[in-house]
Amino acid sequence: MTKTPFSPLASPPSLDELKAIAEAALKTLPNELTPHVTGVVIRIADFPDPETERDMGLKSPFDLLGLYQGVSLDRKSVSDPCPDVDMIFLYRRPILDYWCETGEDLAHVIRHVLIHEIGHHFGLSDDDMERIERQG
Repeated sequence: MTKTPFSPLASPPSLDELKAIAEAALKTLPNELTPHVTGVVIRIADFPDPETERDMGLKSPFDLLGLYQGVSLDRKSVSDPCPDVDMIFLYRRPILDYWCETGEDLAHVIRHVLIHEIGHHFGLSDDDMERIERQG
């Protein structure tokens, strides 16, 4: 995994650069997750849209690092004639704020958010996701 340490002199990664980091992080996911994430689209936005903020009751758009949108695998039906595309949104500005505050490796932060959101895709609990992340 490429190290992306915080540097106060560096310019923050762009949306495209963050997407490249996320795509590289996807390749490092634990084996237990990788066969099942085909078709999940990763989208990068600076912040959640106002509707998402409202629906989730966020006090600030910085409160959300990522979001899985779609029907989790535990709720999908093969009889659904028009399934929506499953997407994971990564929110650039909150992720960058978290990165600056913690000094953690940016690629690690993004990988952690991806695992958490993919875990929602599978209907996993937070404990399951923590175990998967520790193992991989």
